[in-house]
Amino acid sequence: MEVTLERNLGGKPLRIQTGKLAKQASGSVVVSYGETITLVTVVGSQELRPGIDFVPLSVEYQEKVYAAGRIPGNYFRREIGRPSEKETLTARLIDRPIRPLFPKSWRYETQVIATVLSMDQENDPDMLSMVGASAALCISDLPFNTPIACVRVGRIDGELVANPTITQQENCDLNIIVAGSRDGVVMVEGGGHFIPEAEMLDAIYFGQESLEPLLEMQEELMEKAGKPKRVYVPAEKDADLEAKVAELADPEIKKALEITDKLVRQDAVSAIKQIVLDKLGEGYEDRGKEVSGFIHDRTRVIMRAMVLDEGRRIGGRRFDEVRSIACEVGILPRTHGSALFTRGETQSLGILTLGSTGDEQRVETLYGDETRPFMLHYNFPPYSVREVKRISGPSRRDIGHGGLSTRAIKEVLPTKEEFDYTIRIVSEILESNGSSSMATVCSASLALMDGGVPISNPVSGIAMGLMAEGDKVVILTDILGDEDHMGDMDFKVAGSKDGITSVQMDIKISSLSREIMEKALAQARVGRLHILEKMLTTISQSREEMSPYAPKVFTINIHPDKIRDIIGPGGKVIRAIQAETGTRVDVDDSGLVKVSAVNHEEGQIALQMIRDITAVPEIGTVYEGTVVKIMDFGAFVAILPGTEGLCHISQLDTKHVKKVTDVVQEGEKIKVKVLEITKDGKIRLSRKALLEENDAKSDPENGAPERD
Repeated sequence: MEVTLERNLGGKPLRIQTGKLAKQASGSVVVSYGETITLVTVVGSQELRPGIDFVPLSVEYQEKVYAAGRIPGNYFRREIGRPSEKETLTARLIDRPIRPLFPKSWRYETQVIATVLSMDQENDPDMLSMVGASAALCISDLPFNTPIACVRVGRIDGELVANPTITQQENCDLNIIVAGSRDGVVMVEGGGHFIPEAEMLDAIYFGQESLEPLLEMQEELMEKAGKPKRVYVPAEKDADLEAKVAELADPEIKKALEITDKLVRQDAVSAIKQIVLDKLGEGYEDRGKEVSGFIHDRTRVIMRAMVLDEGRRIGGRRFDEVRSIACEVGILPRTHGSALFTRGETQSLGILTLGSTGDEQRVETLYGDETRPFMLHYNFPPYSVREVKRISGPSRRDIGHGGLSTRAIKEVLPTKEEFDYTIRIVSEILESNGSSSMATVCSASLALMDGGVPISNPVSGIAMGLMAEGDKVVILTDILGDEDHMGDMDFKVAGSKDGITSVQMDIKISSLSREIMEKALAQARVGRLHILEKMLTTISQSREEMSPYAPKVFTINIHPDKIRDIIGPGGKVIRAIQAETGTRVDVDDSGLVKVSAVNHEEGQIALQMIRDITAVPEIGTVYEGTVVKIMDFGAFVAILPGTEGLCHISQLDTKHVKKVTDVVQEGEKIKVKVLEITKDGKIRLSRKALLEENDAKSDPENGAPERD
């Protein structure tokens, strides 16, 4: 049955349609907003996937270039290879709020695919895809019946706006995505320009209020087009074995959780499995996986009881206490800036590289081709958590953490007019025990200051956690990996002393109240400023001088008509300049030329070569030129690269000249003066005028000083 529903959102109609496209999927919807259209499908396997202890959900987001009326710019002229950064980040946005709403016992492969079919360049399809994923799941036969919705919140001239257009977003000083259910907020992602905590909270709950029509629409869609939910029987646990494991393992788990050191604690918990199996005796040798699962469950219960009932956390820290911090800068001699940030057992090495305009990242998107003068790349190698894994390209997690850190840092970067460099930061996570993305923000900020980049403010970041059972609620500052894994919230907040630049929140419970979020933001600010204070004791502001190995950038403006002279046929001239001087030359269509050089001398040589090539002859100026062609009536002289003038036979000498070759030869260098430049660009030169001037200077009767 075909059903179409419509609601007003941000002053425009948003439509959800089902029953027309992709009808063989378990659930499918088409979401439209303006002329942006996204198809979202969900399929759940009919066969149980045995032997796993997690929800097997995968989410894919695809931006088809045809949606914007374009052909892909790559060699194959089709969408190929791994997803773009935008596709990966949007897939994560869709995944994060829906995953916790599946039953924890769900073991059927489930896939959500969002495909952008049409893009109007004004309405971003990411929000539509998130709403569509929830709607498709709700009307499917899969056990997902709690609608969620999302909305983008922007702030323009102090006023909060629901779903600002792409054009409007350029003028927003706050831009976040809020996802929520009837119960409350479940996810926040975004940032802003130094937003105070109270204003960020107002924006989040403005977004929550704006979700109402989208939740209503999905509930109506479920009534009209929803399928009966699939009946499935979760695998039964062996209650008897669970009780035995609890009796044998609990004392050992409690002892292990007293250990502060992460690796020692992990080894202690891992050893419990064999201790329990040995005590269970014969008949349990093949049930190690079940035993491991029960030990994991008991560890979670005991850790949470430690926090909620006993008021203690691993390592004995207070709930609002940040781990010990160590900062170093300038530790890599040949990079353009470097910093090592260590917080507890999490360590990030930040490396700064500066480049020219030609080093900017060029990205093909649905909105058109973009250039990005700032890049922040996050790497999480397996050794950082004592694992052995195959190293391939960046994972979704790497890209997601890089995006979060990018938002935090880009707000403090100088403009191109202030600092004309391409900036790349790489964060190498050397060890990890919680919130490596926020350690990345700190190491990046330190590396920028070490490299002499004139940032407006240093930035720090912190991750907050939550454990809640009934009326018992505890907010944890600077969470460990175990507290993240066993807890109910991961709330990352980054910013300067003036306010927030980036936030990311995910929760594992049904919702989060405003009161808890307000307290978490306030507690995060205290922790964030504490970290910032520690950073500033190492380096308090950007260095006045950059690394001697950083490129020097020189600029010159030329007439746009001269661009072809610098480039030369097939790029011959510009390549020759770069090869001879060891520089990099970038030419803008406006006539702005940028020269990047390792040292000042090479840059000046390249600039002079460009000046020579692009110089425009002026009347009355004397040039040393080369005779390039002899004619009966005179000689053609090249006075500038690509610029020739005629020195008529009558202007070659002060005396009568019978033949041009009596005075000059082809290839000879002579000095000439520009007499005239005609309207059609022809240049009249004179050697005779210079000879007459020299004669006048040497004649005392003409005013020249007499020699003794």
